[in-house]
Amino acid sequence: MFITKKHLSRRTVLRGAGATLALPLLDSMVPALTAMSRTAAAPARLRRMGVFYVPNGMSMGYWWPRAEGPLQELPPTLRSLEAHKDRVLLMGGLADKPADLMEGGGDHARSAGTFLTATTFKLTTGADVYAAVSMDQVAARELSKETQLTSLELGIESNAMVGTCDGGSSCAYTNTVAWRTPTTPLPVERDPRAVFERLFGTSGSTDPAARLARLERDRTIIDAVASELQRLQRILGAGDRVKVSEYVDSVQDVERRIRTAEQQSSRELPLVNEPAGIPDDYATHAKLQMDLLALAFQTDLTRVSTFMLAR
Repeated sequence: MFITKKHLSRRTVLRGAGATLALPLLDSMVPALTAMSRTAAAPARLRRMGVFYVPNGMSMGYWWPRAEGPLQELPPTLRSLEAHKDRVLLMGGLADKPADLMEGGGDHARSAGTFLTATTFKLTTGADVYAAVSMDQVAARELSKETQLTSLELGIESNAMVGTCDGGSSCAYTNTVAWRTPTTPLPVERDPRAVFERLFGTSGSTDPAARLARLERDRTIIDAVASELQRLQRILGAGDRVKVSEYVDSVQDVERRIRTAEQQSSRELPLVNEPAGIPDDYATHAKLQMDLLALAFQTDLTRVSTFMLAR
């Protein structure tokens, strides 16, 4: 083992032209002598938790394997995981009994409102909502001790519904599955541009014209920190250089597709008051949000997320 005594701070970021960019977790961020106290040189794997919520209306035959035991063949919906099937565990017997115990409220509210709390909620149409701390936030309290963001709540559909929703219950129970406290539901973010800015910084204004002006002024965030990135590459080991290179490619790709989504949105819906950067196509929107989530995990900005594919 070679100890170079070069150690980058866990919170090292690249800075340049008024922009900042978080880095992925690099070997150089592990203190130089840490590995010597372990039997293996590699640092311990980080623990992460990502929860996806899909609402009522599932055809389980497309999700569930034909037999118990080691996965020989993935069900149709999960075949994109073929290369990783030896790391996939499918579990049943997790019925949401608290949803059945609710007296009143619609199916969707009862499902989302108890999904990660396993607790019946207060049936109300007002602001006096009361549920329970969701399991993702229980995990976040522990896993966020070394991250900038406690958790990330993503979605596809608008959470602009307020007041009374499904079955006469508050829309708060339908709009999210994440609850920081029994009275604090966490809003879902559906705008990829807003997610990106939350992760990597804002333009200093919520005005769309200001955002577009910044895009015209700075070609990409990567360009703004190019010289800093080149300096960093010279002092990193071979493994870290590969990580940074792959990371830069993924950042550039996400940035490119966000811009494309903005252009498509303004062309196709010029009279609709929607935030820039939200694709009209569901699959494109979902893919972009998932790539941003992967980027958030890669940079270790957060280790906990929830994702509502629909209410």
